Amino acid sequence: MLVKTLVILLALIALAVPIAASLGWLGLILQYTESSMPLHRAISDMAWQTSTDFLLIAIPMFVMLGEILLRAGITERMYDGIVKWLGWLPGGLMHSNIGSSALFAATSGSSVATAATIGTVAIPQIEKRGYNEPLFLGTIAAGGTLGILIPPSINLILYGLLTETSVPELYLAGFIPGFLLAILFMITVIVVCVVKPEWGGERLNYSWSERFRALPSLIPPIGIFVVVVGSIYAGIATPTEAASLGVVAAMGLAAANGKLTISMLRQAIEGTMRTTAMIMLIIIAAVFLNFVLSVIGLTQALADFVTGLGWSPMQTMIMIVVILILVGCFMETLSMLLTTAPLITPIVVALGFDPVWFGILLMVLLETALITPPIGINLYVVQGIRDRGEIMDVMKGASPFVLTMFAMIAFLLLFPELALWLPSLFY
Repeated sequence: MLVKTLVILLALIALAVPIAASLGWLGLILQYTESSMPLHRAISDMAWQTSTDFLLIAIPMFVMLGEILLRAGITERMYDGIVKWLGWLPGGLMHSNIGSSALFAATSGSSVATAATIGTVAIPQIEKRGYNEPLFLGTIAAGGTLGILIPPSINLILYGLLTETSVPELYLAGFIPGFLLAILFMITVIVVCVVKPEWGGERLNYSWSERFRALPSLIPPIGIFVVVVGSIYAGIATPTEAASLGVVAAMGLAAANGKLTISMLRQAIEGTMRTTAMIMLIIIAAVFLNFVLSVIGLTQALADFVTGLGWSPMQTMIMIVVILILVGCFMETLSMLLTTAPLITPIVVALGFDPVWFGILLMVLLETALITPPIGINLYVVQGIRDRGEIMDVMKGASPFVLTMFAMIAFLLLFPELALWLPSLFY
């Protein structure tokens, strides 16, 4: 049954059926072939219950937060400020791509939004500064993945909802791995540019006075981060309320910059509605599919299969990681999260692993899926912004960072305290 399910899903994806429709059709096909119960009658109730969950209101709020920051010009000034601090390193602006992605990820909660925003600002610099184009594009695609892991993260909210895991604990757990991964990306750039100096482009050196004058441009995104995450841990707001506070703060910054106009708000709201509609349709289809899988017994069959192998917990976890890496090559990350988390998390917990730790490990695996062909979404986002050349250039440039993510996965497996230390201090 498991093989049949995977074959049908991959066939639908190969036929270029939109992912929400693929998940919905898979649920209907399994219902009619594996069950005599009219499970499709539950779709309307599931759609209502899922879309009215208070926690999910955070999704459009975080999407709108990123839209406002982009249209208010705050992101461009933030990028210029980070250039002055990191541009002297081997690889120059490529470090600024990663640093800006990490900082923007700490406000937007979305990997695609992070890659699109930083790419829009950075890509025009490639020819101007003489960088190796594939590697430069790879830093944007890889840096964008940090939006999944560094709080506040939309995917961590969904994981918490699906597995009944504390979102504040997940946010705390994501801090150290998220910023460590950003540092590992930068180390990767340095290593590549030391081996291939001609790929490093122009280094930009600024005086200390210029660097300090650039610091005010970094204050707005840091301020947004403090408002959103700080309000959660101060006990002032829930994650959903914190996201709303972030939107209010972003609108205040836009007003201070003279960018808060009716036209700008209309564009931000339209972008938010399109993205939110896509996400919610995928969520509803995935919830229905998970319901069907549970009713036909696939969830329990998978658990029985894993436990029946007789492997040690770590051997089993390594097998799960390998499977998820392979699945990530063929599935969009949101649908991958929504379909695998409810199936695999109970197995992982039964093996004795912490669900908070596994949530962070799963986020890194989802990040890997964002830049692994053939369906790495960030690869196509960056290529779309570039709007010339071949997608293969972006894939080549992202490949060193896939290896870096494998190293991060190994670190989490060997040192779970990377994710669990901060939560243990507060919970």
